[in-house]
Amino acid sequence: MNIKDNYPESGEWDLIITPGKKWFDLQLRQLWRYRDLLMLFVRRDIVAFYKQTIFGPLWYFIQPIATTIVFVFVFGNLAGLSTDGLPQPLFYLAGITAWNYFADCLKKTSTVFRDNQAIFGKVYFPRIISPFSIVISNLLRFGIQMLLLVALIIYYLIQGIDFGPGWTILLLPVFVLFMALQGLGLGMIITALTTKYRDLSYLVEFGVQLMMYATTVIYPLSSLGGKMYWVVALNPMTFVIEGIKVSTLGEGILTLQTMMYATSITFVIFTIGIIIYNRVEKNFVDTI
Repeated sequence: MNIKDNYPESGEWDLIITPGKKWFDLQLRQLWRYRDLLMLFVRRDIVAFYKQTIFGPLWYFIQPIATTIVFVFVFGNLAGLSTDGLPQPLFYLAGITAWNYFADCLKKTSTVFRDNQAIFGKVYFPRIISPFSIVISNLLRFGIQMLLLVALIIYYLIQGIDFGPGWTILLLPVFVLFMALQGLGLGMIITALTTKYRDLSYLVEFGVQLMMYATTVIYPLSSLGGKMYWVVALNPMTFVIEGIKVSTLGEGILTLQTMMYATSITFVIFTIGIIIYNRVEKNFVDTI
């Protein structure tokens, strides 16, 4: 359903509702028109995260710290995996912070239709608002956790550890955008498919976890070779994670070819996600 603003001289009509829309339609005009609702959804997502918890917003720090400690012990000490010469806590925390943002965007977006079916079935508003609110609210969480990473970077710099991002720090917003668009695109594809195939929703958690181990969160891409290198390199998030590490720590694989691959695969995933989401949202209430 399309909504168009129309302001004739008579002032009789100010809104026109028309059926159908283009396949690829971000509905940016409607997002701006309903920006107050978008911010309300963002606030709801943030409050719901730590509502009725003992530690409240501290969970934003507890989760990455605890995961980093486990990764250092298991993958750093027991398995002895390479960290590209970086301190183990720093290497793992950078990967965890980036991956958490992507994974949260993907998992929460993948249940948008199911979680909001009561609202969607009663009142009209641009359905694209729901997944976009998830990306924005998770961006706040990502920013808070990045402060933890920055604090750890400063600590190791004071300790005299030689590393640094240099000019590549300017690319950090680009890779954050890639994470958001990939999580959003994949999530919209899954939530559209789960309107008919609910089994997919049960596979998301397992699939995201498996995907993490096929991404360079716990090991550097430079430590791989042969077929294993190409298997991991084809993962759509691999060069995004590598880009995050290069941008923040100065270590990782970042070339013109990898940048082009990350850009193109992100665009493809996001485009497919928008097309499928727009097609399914017209009649998902009848099938969910």
